[in-house]
Amino acid sequence: MGTASSSQIPILRWTPEHGDPTQPLQRLSRPGLDLAVVPRAGIRELHLTLRPLPGEAPTALVTRLNNAIRDHAPGAAIVKLDVFGAVAGRQALLGALRARFGRLDWPVTWVEGEGCTGAPLAGLTVFAVAGASVETLLVDGRPAGRILEDAAARQVFLGDLGPADPAAAPADQARSVFERMEAGFAAAAMPFNRLVRTWFFLDRLLDWYGPFNAVRTAFYGQRNMLEPPPASTGVDGRNAAGAALTATAWAVEPKDGVTQVLGVGSPLQCPAPAYGSSFSRAMEIAGGGVRRLVVSGTASIAPGGETARLGDLRGQVALTMDVIRAILVSRGMRFQDTVRAVAYFKDAREAGAFEAWLGKEGLASFPVVVTRCGICRDDLLFELELDAIRPEPPAA
Repeated sequence: MGTASSSQIPILRWTPEHGDPTQPLQRLSRPGLDLAVVPRAGIRELHLTLRPLPGEAPTALVTRLNNAIRDHAPGAAIVKLDVFGAVAGRQALLGALRARFGRLDWPVTWVEGEGCTGAPLAGLTVFAVAGASVETLLVDGRPAGRILEDAAARQVFLGDLGPADPAAAPADQARSVFERMEAGFAAAAMPFNRLVRTWFFLDRLLDWYGPFNAVRTAFYGQRNMLEPPPASTGVDGRNAAGAALTATAWAVEPKDGVTQVLGVGSPLQCPAPAYGSSFSRAMEIAGGGVRRLVVSGTASIAPGGETARLGDLRGQVALTMDVIRAILVSRGMRFQDTVRAVAYFKDAREAGAFEAWLGKEGLASFPVVVTRCGICRDDLLFELELDAIRPEPPAA
């Protein structure tokens, strides 16, 4: 999270032991903005986390987004943009985005997730790229996603995926979303089994999380995608269409014979399929000069699959972060390698517990959006997902 004063974090150099020392990973932290710039082989990636400043209008927030892209990667194309905020504010922010960027060639995924400070908007997470091919995927005449391609891999990002019939039974809507996801990837000539990461935002999640999991497991199983399944987040979140769920998804197809996609387990938790949830604890994508670790939504779950630290919010935050730390360390990473994170709180009033944990760990500039969203069990109070990046030295 941005510190209280405007300051730039020192550039973290990629040492000879950890990549090309001429290509620095830059981090910038200001009030309401955390930015990681990842340069690699003529490409500049921007990972932006924006939070509204006190009293800030949508036009001002979008101007800050535009300026950050302009200043750090002129001409960069937005690939993925997700918003956590009150659905009532959606049109105002979309209008500000169109006024600044013109036609939106990418889907905007909006999740009802108000800020934990009382603000109607919690924040935005944005991924933008300069120096690589970025194309818009149109489905039924509207932007359904973006296709990102470089020498290492071809990637497809789908966003704002909803069911064909928002009035259908929730389980039928879930099946429809998976079918539309598969069709979207097919329209981009991307095999569905290249899926590496999903996000599902379910309205009234606790009412039907079991049926959702049954649909997901069956859909993956029919396509031999359970070993391993993709990484995922599944939390409560209303959407503007009034559907039972909305989703986003990311698939990666290596093309250079070197890039690899690997499932990553958790040293401190059992595999999620052991208790009926078909997702991997994390996935690693290594190629193009970097290693990316995408950690699924993680909560206070014991090795046996049961909820741990019942009724103890600070205890649940601490255990969740210990679990994520163990995943990071298992892949030679640390929290300082995080480029994007989202923290979900069942009760917005308790977000201070996470801020206290960050302060204790010396992570005041952690790039995170903190939002209010229900978790997949009634006794879970906190969940965190994150993406981390480390340079990957060329093969000897």
